[in-house]
Amino acid sequence: MAQKPSIPKGTRDFSPSEVAKRNFIIQSIKEQFEKFGFQPIETPSFENSETLMGKYGEEGDRLIFKILNSGDFLRKVDEQAYKGKDSLKITSSISEKALRYDLTVPFARYVVQHRNELEFPFKRYQIQPVWRADRPQKGRFREFFQCDADVVGSDSLWQEVEFVQLYDAVFTSLGLEGVTIKMNNRKVLSGFAEVIGESDKLIDFTVALDKLDKIGEEGVEKEMGEKGISSEAIQKIRKVFGLKGTFSEKIEVLKGILATSEIGTKGIEELEFINSAINELGLSTANLDLDVTLARGLNYYTGAIFEVSAPKGVAMGSIGGGGRYDDLTGIFGMSGVSGVGISFGLDRIYLVLEELNLFPETVARNIKALFINFGNKESLYCLKAIKELRSAGVAAELYPEEAKMKKQMNHANKREIPFVILAGAEEIENKKFTLKNMKSGEQQAVSLENLISILEK
Repeated sequence: MAQKPSIPKGTRDFSPSEVAKRNFIIQSIKEQFEKFGFQPIETPSFENSETLMGKYGEEGDRLIFKILNSGDFLRKVDEQAYKGKDSLKITSSISEKALRYDLTVPFARYVVQHRNELEFPFKRYQIQPVWRADRPQKGRFREFFQCDADVVGSDSLWQEVEFVQLYDAVFTSLGLEGVTIKMNNRKVLSGFAEVIGESDKLIDFTVALDKLDKIGEEGVEKEMGEKGISSEAIQKIRKVFGLKGTFSEKIEVLKGILATSEIGTKGIEELEFINSAINELGLSTANLDLDVTLARGLNYYTGAIFEVSAPKGVAMGSIGGGGRYDDLTGIFGMSGVSGVGISFGLDRIYLVLEELNLFPETVARNIKALFINFGNKESLYCLKAIKELRSAGVAAELYPEEAKMKKQMNHANKREIPFVILAGAEEIENKKFTLKNMKSGEQQAVSLENLISILEK
């Protein structure tokens, strides 16, 4: 019995209409990227394992897809590690490459390798798939596209201001109004850890804090406790869990909490600068909010942290995120290069637009006209017209086989083709075509020039 075909969990096939909708999103994002001065690059789908491992924290490392070495991949495995089932030691022996987890670390590698060719500050955008060995669920896939924009070689906070504007511009262009651009600063988080006396557990602290909306206050406290953070320390910072108010009001509360922390105060100043600039410049449809529990668990963020949530009423994870990294290229031997970047979650944005019915009706491009096939002589006559139509920018095609009229008409209906064109002996003799509007049923005899004129509209 033939094996039933299937695809891995967390991956998808895309139909023509789905691809058209995805391309609509990608094109909208590209247009804004380029308006803001970003240039496109691409990197390989897989990198050397050493490029990726250790860059995303413990949780991120577990989600990296490893690629088995070709050939006899067990030949180099340490026998003792193999017998002891030591997966960490075995993995390093049998896998030297891995699928990229995100686009940021490969970008850092790209900058270091090509530094002599680049003009800094360098603004790049990149739209390519990434892979994560995550548990599939709504809006979370194992293979998905990221749409990234980064600036490296600039410490200026005006870059963060522009990224807030870029988010606003993209989602406004997509018709997705009311998204919330949540911001925090890693220096503020460092300040929290400092004032409670747990600076050495900053990563554990931030990873737990970032889960507040998923596991609640009790869950966060429990996880922090399991990581060795004392209950006394947790109580000192507990008031930030339910911080309410406007961006400016939250800033004032933070000033009191972090008054004794130099790094925390610096983070507050950076947040104030960005908020003040955005208040002056204004946003079209997005909202900017300060979320002090936002603590994306990636090791490389050092300043601003961004996360975008869908409009209220849409149950979806973040549809964008990013932040400032002061020395990401340092891991590849190029220190002192600051960068900041953001990412758009294409797949989740797609689901949100679909749920809110925001895709334009014209987004799924279709052919404009189908020519009926009456035979070889008639088909050649039609193909000459099709050639002229395509030159004029009109998508048209000939039904490939000489089949019954009903079958060809049904084909046009199922594909929702708006016009059908017939050309038999009489039309050929008169150098005409019969144009049928499939929606109204109206028919008319037209010349090639009139046909092009009608279908161009």
